Amino acid sequence: MRRKPDLIWILVLVFTLGVVTTGYTQSYFDRPAVPTGMESNATE
Repeated sequence: MRRKPDLIWILVLVFTLGVVTTGYTQSYFDRPAVPTGMESNATE
């Protein structure tokens, strides 16, 4: 019974990482024309 919460937390962690990775890749492919150093270009 004590291992169930651990499995639930592991599943939550994996699910969250998957959502974050998917959102990051979607936003990256949304702007394929932006160069790699978009942070430095945006601030200047």
